[in-house]
Amino acid sequence: MTKNMINTKQAPAAVGPYSHAVLVGNQAFISGQLGLDPTSGKLQASVTMQAKQAFDNLKEILLEMDLSFSDIVKTTVFLTDMTDFAAVNEVYADYFGEWKPARSCFVVKELPLGGSFEIEAIAMK
Repeated sequence: MTKNMINTKQAPAAVGPYSHAVLVGNQAFISGQLGLDPTSGKLQASVTMQAKQAFDNLKEILLEMDLSFSDIVKTTVFLTDMTDFAAVNEVYADYFGEWKPARSCFVVKELPLGGSFEIEAIAMK
């Protein structure tokens, strides 16, 4: 089975020793995306803006593999504050529309670089 590391200059560089995604056969395992602006490398100010930026970064990684949000079958969302759940759900719904992949959501003590939101995904070609 073929394995390929996927990286794109259209999304922020990884903040550690990992790829944006790994494509194994027809499955894409996409690393967690923070709300980092790809140009400045800085986090967006609010959790809503971080979520939108993280989804935009995720979109760029998907495009690198000729995939879209409708190809995502599972996501995991990480928040640092559960009171952000409703606001993040609104952003999430805007990006996925009618398609509803399986999802888990966890509150964690902290995220890299002081982020408030992170999303990882599994997609199928």
